[in-house]
Amino acid sequence: MPVNSFDDYPMSWRPTLQKRKGPIYTQLAGQLAEDIRAGVLKPGDRLPPQRELADFLDLNFSTVTRAYKLCEQQGLICAKVGQGTFVSSDVSVSDTLLYAQEPSDCIQMGTVLPPYAGNEAVIAFVRELLNQPDAPALLEYHSPAGTYAQRRTVRRWLEGIGIHTGPENILFSTGSQNALCAAILGLFQPGDRIGAAPLSFSGLKSIAKMVGVQVVPLPGRGSGIQTEELERFCRAENLKGLYLIPDQSNPTTYSLTAEERSHIGEVAQRLGLILLEDAINRMFSDGTCPPLHRYAPQNTVYIFSASKFLSPGLRVAYVVCPAACAARMEEALYNMNLAVSPLNLEIVNRILASPLLPQLLAQKRDILVRRNTIADRMLSGYELQGPPNCCFRWLQLPKGQRGQEFEDAARRAGVQVFCAERFSVGKAEAPNAVRICVSAPRTEQEMVRGLERIRATLA
Repeated sequence: MPVNSFDDYPMSWRPTLQKRKGPIYTQLAGQLAEDIRAGVLKPGDRLPPQRELADFLDLNFSTVTRAYKLCEQQGLICAKVGQGTFVSSDVSVSDTLLYAQEPSDCIQMGTVLPPYAGNEAVIAFVRELLNQPDAPALLEYHSPAGTYAQRRTVRRWLEGIGIHTGPENILFSTGSQNALCAAILGLFQPGDRIGAAPLSFSGLKSIAKMVGVQVVPLPGRGSGIQTEELERFCRAENLKGLYLIPDQSNPTTYSLTAEERSHIGEVAQRLGLILLEDAINRMFSDGTCPPLHRYAPQNTVYIFSASKFLSPGLRVAYVVCPAACAARMEEALYNMNLAVSPLNLEIVNRILASPLLPQLLAQKRDILVRRNTIADRMLSGYELQGPPNCCFRWLQLPKGQRGQEFEDAARRAGVQVFCAERFSVGKAEAPNAVRICVSAPRTEQEMVRGLERIRATLA
């Protein structure tokens, strides 16, 4: 119980420590976590300064500091230099989006699923591969590093999208989220801080919480980031790295300009930051801007997945690592996976070198352009952001409509979308917006029905 008089003092949180097992700092952290999950403390609430709370509870300052740090590593709270400590904006929503629970008759326009057109051609390609004399060997154990021929094929293909590297710097993983998890585990320590856009990929947040790495929202401007403030901010927040989706960023669809990419590369080199470049949407973008990797190749871990532009069932991603990071990344991938499926790896590698790939890409791009044209028409009058070749769009809601409330209302109307709160990083304020995936419905007709329900909910 507190011994100092705080009866008339405005405390935003007044915990009462009960007798629990364990050190006092874990008891305090447990109380804080419970009050956040119970709604006693809400997203964005400012917590008492650590010294004031220590005086209120008659505890050592270091005890409160350790309790706050523990909750910070769990993603429940976030500290802003010069502002204080706040309850994270996303504590009331789930970071897991792929398997969101929904009724069987609910139209899926929340999870980003790629166009499935072309799967028949991929199946035919696989059948032909399995008829080759060397096919049985693809079901045996292989080196986790793949073959030199595979890495050489990937290197040639990467050169076509502006990535120049040696085969020895190419690693394989089972998808981009798997590669991102390996990067967080292998290249950062619990307690490290990495910067990301104020609205960012929910999978990053989930991974970071699991390993005790804090994701800090970078200073934003509209749907992008204030690159001119980047260096000062990184120094003030003691950031160790940055996570960015330069092309069609998830969820806002914003693409960094060439000037912004160049500036980010310069800052990363000056400060020794690790750049995690997620190129998941590179193949559906216009490709006019070079990858971040070009501006800081010795600082950038480039992650490129085949799941969106080829087939998510094959689960193959390529990781281009600078020499300083390669050994730790390879160890993390080995401990997580042992190896990527040799069969999947060989299928994807052969498609990369075949005439089938440009045909598949052209087909999928045509589908996206057609669907986005329909979305623009059906949601005319509303602010719908995103280029015509993007799998998803960013819908700004009318005044007075909140993202979480709209997601719930849309779900009751029979369509799944995801609100901005799911993507909010740290204390970043979630705008009144939702992400809509136009490529997720199986058919165009199903997408039209989903858009009709969205428009009705907007009205």
